[in-house]
Amino acid sequence: MIARAAIRRYARPAAVIVAAATLFFDAAGASRAEVSEVRIAQQYGISYLPLTVMNHEKLLEAAAKRAGIADLKSSWKQFGAGNAMNEALLSGNLDFASGGVGPLLTIWSKTKGRQDVKAVAALNSMPLYLNVIKPEIKTLKDLKPEDKIALPAVKVSIQAVTLEMAAAQAFGEEHYNKLDPLTVSMKHPDAMAAMLSGHSEIIGHFGSPPFQYQELEDKRVHRLVNSYDVLGGPATFNVVWTLKKFRDDNPKVYAAFLAALEDAMAFIKKDPHRAAQIYIGMEHSKLPVDFVEKMIRDPENVFTTTPQRMMKYAEFMHKIGAIENKPMAWTDFFFPDIHGAKGS
Repeated sequence: MIARAAIRRYARPAAVIVAAATLFFDAAGASRAEVSEVRIAQQYGISYLPLTVMNHEKLLEAAAKRAGIADLKSSWKQFGAGNAMNEALLSGNLDFASGGVGPLLTIWSKTKGRQDVKAVAALNSMPLYLNVIKPEIKTLKDLKPEDKIALPAVKVSIQAVTLEMAAAQAFGEEHYNKLDPLTVSMKHPDAMAAMLSGHSEIIGHFGSPPFQYQELEDKRVHRLVNSYDVLGGPATFNVVWTLKKFRDDNPKVYAAFLAALEDAMAFIKKDPHRAAQIYIGMEHSKLPVDFVEKMIRDPENVFTTTPQRMMKYAEFMHKIGAIENKPMAWTDFFFPDIHGAKGS
């Protein structure tokens, strides 16, 4: 548990964000009507813990009240992959989407100069593991055509992009897509169940916490790829994003959301045990509290709004033609509210 002084330091940015937004719009005499309900979506896993805590503790509603919005409501949806969220966002059925770096960069590039979807903030830096259940597979070069790898979404998920980066390192840059025919789109819980059954064509799962750690509890399973090795160090896994129009039309609500996110980060740092309990309750998980708390406290898993090594993904995706637009810096695909962070 971190010291009380440290908690005040973590919480301060949230208060500053709300205060700044409130003062600006009061001074400008703005009286625009902002949304009364915010629709937020997240996916499965401990990597979305900041949003889970925000939901459970009603942190968005509390931040909105501090900004002078008394009756803001939030509604929450859960998706299995980032591409489905992007469809919901662009169709007007969602206000904030969340997912891996791949889906964010994809929608940023596609909407640049039009709807202008950008990231609000990172959610964490976490490693992603490709686990396999066949003992004879020691490297990527040992995979055979019949060996299928499950991941959230073929080609566009961050796991799919990371696998292509790993393939480029193993087989040569021109063969980055060599393993694409082996990949299958599956939700993490289904992928884990299929691989561990031992009776499926799914022999590998490029997953995320907690699923990758659960899989490694089985002695038949071993880790084949670690995304931190592919990226050269700690890197952002998940981010949250929205439309420029939503941010422009709802500046106070947007600021309250970012403030609530910072509050959630502070909550997790202050009380990992309570955060673990919240996760288990909200996800209806059967995992032991100690197991979840261990993941939260693991130094390789960091909950932070600061993006890390996202440009490595952006540069690779542009190089292989996965995104048309090439950002010059990470700030190109983030809204300016966190441009002061030491991101990459």
